[in-house]
Amino acid sequence: MRNISTLNDVHQQFAEYFDIPALKPFAYLLSKKLSEGHICLHLDKIKADQDALPSFYYIPENIPAALAAIPLIGKHGDDRQPFVLYQNRLYLQRYFRYETNFLERLQAFLTAEQLLLPERMALLKNQQPFITRLFEAPAATTTGGDPVNWQLAAAITGVLNNFTIITGGPGTGKTTTVAKLLAILYATDPALKVALAAPTGKAAARMAESLRNTTIDIDPAIAAQFRLLQPATIHRLLKPERDTPYFRHNRENPLNYDVVIVDECSMIDVALFSKLLDAIHPHTRLILLGDKDQLASVEAGSLFGDLCQAQEQLNLFSPARRQFINTFITDTLQQIPAAQERDHYQHPLFQHLVELRRSHRFTGHQGIGKFTRAVIDNNVAAIQAFLPADADPQVIIDQAADPALFEQFIAGYTAFITEKDTATALRKLNTQRVLTAVREGPQGLYAVNKQIEKYLHDKKLITANAEFYENRPIILTRNYYEHGLFNGDTGIIRPNSNGTLMAWFEDSTGGLKGVLPGYLTQAETAFAMTIHKSQGSEFGEVLVVLPQVAEVPILTRELLYTAASRAKERVYLQGPATVILMAAARFVERASGIAARFLAAGAGN
Repeated sequence: MRNISTLNDVHQQFAEYFDIPALKPFAYLLSKKLSEGHICLHLDKIKADQDALPSFYYIPENIPAALAAIPLIGKHGDDRQPFVLYQNRLYLQRYFRYETNFLERLQAFLTAEQLLLPERMALLKNQQPFITRLFEAPAATTTGGDPVNWQLAAAITGVLNNFTIITGGPGTGKTTTVAKLLAILYATDPALKVALAAPTGKAAARMAESLRNTTIDIDPAIAAQFRLLQPATIHRLLKPERDTPYFRHNRENPLNYDVVIVDECSMIDVALFSKLLDAIHPHTRLILLGDKDQLASVEAGSLFGDLCQAQEQLNLFSPARRQFINTFITDTLQQIPAAQERDHYQHPLFQHLVELRRSHRFTGHQGIGKFTRAVIDNNVAAIQAFLPADADPQVIIDQAADPALFEQFIAGYTAFITEKDTATALRKLNTQRVLTAVREGPQGLYAVNKQIEKYLHDKKLITANAEFYENRPIILTRNYYEHGLFNGDTGIIRPNSNGTLMAWFEDSTGGLKGVLPGYLTQAETAFAMTIHKSQGSEFGEVLVVLPQVAEVPILTRELLYTAASRAKERVYLQGPATVILMAAARFVERASGIAARFLAAGAGN
């Protein structure tokens, strides 16, 4: 047996732990897949992975026979061996249990809601004048996307169901939809207990702030309810047990809420998703929000995307449900068309997935909206149309990575540095941001931040002579619950009235919160930030620094889409056309059994 301590390949170390030669290649590939964010090893596609194996491992010709002979592999789904073979996918026991639990909990929501549907439909009918007024909109047009009032359809769906997914790109109104959904529920039950959560504290706080500041026409008593909403990270909501992977809230001790709303769900991995669903009683309404086209979680699993793709298409309803929803829509052009009907459709998530398709920020005919759609669709011709420097004023592609353009953009940071009022300076900081795809290398986060610091230092705008220098922007990389600060929060280092340098952040009311920098041991300079860290953020303008070589596995259409869609007004992309086109051609495909197991459930298997 090889000396494991001499191995540099962590996947090989894992494989060599098992003293069964036939298991080792499968254990190696499964370990590698987990490190890449997959939940399992799809055996139907294993040939494409064989090149990743060390030369002394090989895949046998008869895979089923080889795996059937290995005693460490369970074959029935309820075994306790370290590995599980199920529907021609190989799992570690732990991840199989997470996936199974996730599906079982979803089914519990779907079962519990069936008896409640008649009562909830009657509730909605009683609120029909209020709902119609709440969703009144100008006459439908095709500008910006689908004219159907999917926001209303999503809100009605969320009131009827115990489990609802609402997905949509930037500017499609996910938070507005939730505000109107909650307004309907609060109108019928002012004592409604609502929890708001997200994977990061920043995302949760932003959702709560949006709800509190909503401009929808609602009763002052309902607006007062919105102001009482308290956001939390998922971890804080579930209350972790110290030094364990477990939470205080679980199946035996569920959360005491009537409605749980979770934002930025594409960022949630399979383990946390499973534990979240475990802690929510099936009679609670659970509403998941997110953009199905955004980057998936850093850890294993892309469950939100898997759920959104589990059906043949989104926004499908039975004839009766379509007709019911349309009774709340007075403009016939905004009603759900018959093409969205499916009679006797058997998928478990039928009538539970709604995509908001009308962008109120971008049009689909030009600018950022058109570019991001071209990227997600890998529409080469449409992407190439943006390559000329003057092709579109909202999307500027700089293939030569012109230093002058870079310096012109980062000179914009002068606005926050020279602003005397710290609260205003924080807002000015967030009007623009440099984003990087990677951390290392000449186009990586560390090098780009150093480059920006040098430029601003040479212009005598900052004095970067210490870790925490005046006007250094920082982003937190962990939660600081004791200070009410969260992973992803951005702040500025500035002196207080006594001359003591403090880290200043905007609080949930728009005021300032100051913390001594020494208490914030895990923070990074934030003139530039990674695209992954930018998820859930919005900036007026964004400059995206891409690697100069295309063969970087992290460069995918999801990464490029996420980067470009962080900008509300203009995005600059510095990178060769080959890199942009290669990124659009490469997509994140994470192996899981979600879709196949849903199909089996729909077929009654």
